[in-house]
Amino acid sequence: MTIQISNDMPELVALRRFLHQNPELGLSEFKTSDFIADQLTQMGYEVTRGLAKTGIVATLRNGSSERAIGIRADIDALPIFEETGLDHASQTPGLMHACGHDGHTAILLGAAKALAERRNFDGAVHLIFQPAEENFAGAKIMIDDGLFERFPCNVVFGLHNDPSIPFGRIAVKEGPMMAAADECLIVVNGRGGHGAEPQEALDPIVCGASIVMALQTIVTRNLHAMDQAVITVGAFNSGKASNVIPERAELAVTIRSFDPKVRDTLEKRVREVAEGQAASYGMSATITYERGYEPTINHVEQTQFIRQVAERVVGTENVMDLPRPSMGSEDFAFMLAETPGSYILLGTGRTDRDPPLHHPKFDFNDDALPIGVSMWVETVETYLKND
Repeated sequence: MTIQISNDMPELVALRRFLHQNPELGLSEFKTSDFIADQLTQMGYEVTRGLAKTGIVATLRNGSSERAIGIRADIDALPIFEETGLDHASQTPGLMHACGHDGHTAILLGAAKALAERRNFDGAVHLIFQPAEENFAGAKIMIDDGLFERFPCNVVFGLHNDPSIPFGRIAVKEGPMMAAADECLIVVNGRGGHGAEPQEALDPIVCGASIVMALQTIVTRNLHAMDQAVITVGAFNSGKASNVIPERAELAVTIRSFDPKVRDTLEKRVREVAEGQAASYGMSATITYERGYEPTINHVEQTQFIRQVAERVVGTENVMDLPRPSMGSEDFAFMLAETPGSYILLGTGRTDRDPPLHHPKFDFNDDALPIGVSMWVETVETYLKND
C-alpha cells in the first residue's frame, strides 16, 4: 500500500491506521520497514536500511551548513490481543500497536513530507525510524551498528504520546525523565513433599513469600527518603496442587531507579535479601540479575530549546513541566547518553477514562497527529535556521 503523505488530517490518519492494522514485533518489522522506506524514497530522502536489522535512517540535506539534527520514532508493536473493535484494528491476531508507535511513525513521516516540500533549513536532517523499543533495546543496537558514527548529530529528539496528559499539551522535563529498568529472577530451591507433612519438606512457597515481603523493605530502609526507586515482584510461580509441596519457586522482579549509586545498592540488597531469607529457611536462592535500559536523562540546554519550540506550536499555556520523572523506562536513553537531546511527551488524552498505554483497548488519538508533525517541523527549522 502506498499513501501519498501530506499534512492534512485525512491522509495522516489513513497512514497511521494502515500501520495500526499491520503491527510487527521488535526486530521483525520487515513489512513496516519496507513501507516506511518506500514512502521516504518517494519524498527524495537518502534512505539507509539495516541498522538493528529493520531500522531506517532517512537523510535530507539542504544548504551548506555542517550541522545536523536527529529525530527518532519507534516502529514496533506489542504481543497483545487487540480489543478495540475498530474498523482499523490489528489484522494480526495477538499483535497490536498498544503503545502508539504507529502514531509516532506517522508523525515522523508527516514531518518528513513537510520538510522535503518546504526545505526551510540549512544542514542535515536524520530521521531515525527505530525498531524494537519494547524490550529489545533497538536504540542500543542501532548505536552499536554505528548510528551516530555514520550519521553524526549535534542533537537528537524523540517524543511519546501520553493518554494521561490532556490533549494538545506537551510535557517537558530537564534531567531525569524516565527510570533505569533492571530485571531479576529469583529461584528458591526447596525440597518437595506431601502437603500434609510439611515438616519433611523445605517449602519454597513459604520462603518465596517471605522474600516478597522482605524485598519491600529495601526502598524504605536502605535508601534515603529522597531517593527514587521501585521494586515490584510481578510474578510468583510455584506448585500445581494444593497437597503437594513443590521443589522450587520462581519470582520475577522489576527494579527501577535513576541514580547509579542507588542502582548499585538495589542490586546488592536484592541479592542479600533473597539469599539471606532463603538461608533462614534452610534453603538456597539462585539469582539472575540483569541490568536493562539506562535512565532517560534529558539535557538541560536541549530541553530548554524544545520547550521554546513547543510554546510556539501549542502556546505557552499548553506546555507543562512534569512534576516528577516516570518510573517507566525508554531505550531512547541510550541515544541521549551518546548525543545531547531531549525526550518529550505529547498529550493525547480525550477523557480521564482513556485506556492507558499497553492496554488491549488503546488506540492512538489521531487528532494529535498534526501537532506532532508541527513540533518536528518547527524543531528542525528552528535548530537548522536558514539565515
